[in-house]
Amino acid sequence: MRFLSRTSADGVIERSFALGDVPGVLWTPRDAEPRGLVLIGHGGGQHKQAPGVVGRAHRLAAERGFAAAAIDAPAHGDRPRSAEHERIIAAMRERMAGAGDPTPLLAELHTLLAAQTVPEWRSVLDALDDQGPVGYWGVSLGCALGIPLVAAEPRIGAAVLGLSGTSLASAQAAAGITVPVRFLLQWDDERVPRAEALALFDALASAEKTLHANPGGHADVPDFEIDSALRFLADRLA
Repeated sequence: MRFLSRTSADGVIERSFALGDVPGVLWTPRDAEPRGLVLIGHGGGQHKQAPGVVGRAHRLAAERGFAAAAIDAPAHGDRPRSAEHERIIAAMRERMAGAGDPTPLLAELHTLLAAQTVPEWRSVLDALDDQGPVGYWGVSLGCALGIPLVAAEPRIGAAVLGLSGTSLASAQAAAGITVPVRFLLQWDDERVPRAEALALFDALASAEKTLHANPGGHADVPDFEIDSALRFLADRLA
């Protein structure tokens, strides 16, 4: 891991890094050793420094004393698209323009991205192995890519997931998750059918899992749910 830049603001140190060809950012408390590490998966079409990612990372570091890390998923942010990425994305646009259903192609893209992302996240954990207990936060695309990671990675001890369903995320991988999970669901989600989101929650094998459903669309998660999820991770990783 090569650190490329360093800034400090509001009690948080932000350092960009590269691990091979994977770009990322690490946030840590400025005046204390981290209590643990939370991996943050960004949403579809976003990147490692999307406002929601940065906001949660700063709160984890400044308010909870945790380090936080984010990387660009393949074909997102500063990472190029492969020919396979371009093929699937072009086909999705054609279906959307013709009022077709892009969901099967989106699921195919998520499967492709997850196959790349899981080993990349595990390499990041190897490089940051002195940060303490580990959690994961990922909704929407971050959930679809995070579920196979949380299922496969024994170092992850708790997760915030949601805003995804069984057509976009692997229910089979969800059945391998046993750590505490906070699952966020928007009751009127225009992107994820409610039944599919409930089925994904049901597939989780965790003995401790809670479903937090609120009215509104995909992007309308209330601020109090974010506050509560931050407390959940801090408590479970303490």
